[in-house]
Amino acid sequence: MRLSSTLHELSQNQLMPNARSTAQSDSNPSSGVPDDFEYIATTDSLEAFLALVDSDHAESGAATSICAVDTEADSLHSYDEKLCLIQFASPKRFAIIDPLAGADLTALVRFMEKGIVWMHGADFDMRMIRRRFDVIPPVIYDTQTAARLLGYRRFGLAALVEDNYGVVLHKGSQKADWGQRPLPDKMLEYAVNDVRYLLGMGATFQERLFEAGRHEWFVESCMAARETVLIRPEKSTEDLWRVSGWGKLSPRGLSYLRSLWLWRDEEARLNDRPPFKILSNDQLLQFAIALEAGRRVELSRRVNRHRIERFEQAIEAARAQPESDWPQHPKRVRTRKDPDADSRFERMRAHRDRVAQELGIEGTLIASRTTLERLAALQGCREELLLKWQLALLQDSLPEVRTGGTA
Repeated sequence: MRLSSTLHELSQNQLMPNARSTAQSDSNPSSGVPDDFEYIATTDSLEAFLALVDSDHAESGAATSICAVDTEADSLHSYDEKLCLIQFASPKRFAIIDPLAGADLTALVRFMEKGIVWMHGADFDMRMIRRRFDVIPPVIYDTQTAARLLGYRRFGLAALVEDNYGVVLHKGSQKADWGQRPLPDKMLEYAVNDVRYLLGMGATFQERLFEAGRHEWFVESCMAARETVLIRPEKSTEDLWRVSGWGKLSPRGLSYLRSLWLWRDEEARLNDRPPFKILSNDQLLQFAIALEAGRRVELSRRVNRHRIERFEQAIEAARAQPESDWPQHPKRVRTRKDPDADSRFERMRAHRDRVAQELGIEGTLIASRTTLERLAALQGCREELLLKWQLALLQDSLPEVRTGGTA
């Protein structure tokens, strides 16, 4: 396998092709955009582009194909979050793929399934890909994870690009409406730059991880992150209305909160707006607290009259609800506190922090506070709470119990 030579080649080449691909590009949605990428909006153009990428890979002689992928969505601008853009980079080519154009993207999914896909801060992108295609590529490497294992304290993409390439990326389009068409030049440039440096940076990081003896840590961490997204359940719709701070309300107040949340959700759906742009969670909570105390609440007079009427109807519906239908607080299961748990926790934390300092990485990479608390309380199997490399680093401080048992 020619992995090491491929990594060296990529790390030396910043993966910034100057020549435009010979693949047919769909008409760009804006004039004056950078000319080193393809804008892809049809099935034929996607398949033609990926055929060129496959040809490049065959010519390179590399054993494993690699690409970099990033995604953009419109959660800040619409009710139903949609995958609006997929940015793609291979060692020689860039593309912006438009998922809203109606093209069949099966070829892209198949391509991502046969090699290594680099991402940065991959959790969101994996979730978006899974939601759209019902799959997650089998091998996803995360430059953010690699950077943290190498000791970077600033591990956002812009910071890493600046540190490694001396290039300052402008992040002004981060919260823009990616569902709009056509996309302005500055948003297309922002989109391409989100993958422009990933392969080169990933190759550099992998070389350094091998040298530091931490590459296995990296691979295991990336595999665990992918598995977490695969098994993570969607939040129950029954609990979505329980916004931060709901626990301070009585069942009567919870009834108001639920009714107001459902009102807001319907208003957001009718107007295709994110719910927080109708009313914030904090405003919902404050209204529920006031109603619970018997005070009157009102929307701004600038709000549409019909929306105000529906708001008042929601309050009246909650007010008329019988006590038997009020939401309840979940019953808490009380457990006896282990008198030795605190000392076990402090011992493990001190050991973790000492090891982390020696390695030059953050302690939370080895084990979070929550994980240490569960281990100290002898709750859960240590092999389920820690990755293999984390377990090896913490082994000397863990409670003396049988491996595979509790803790």
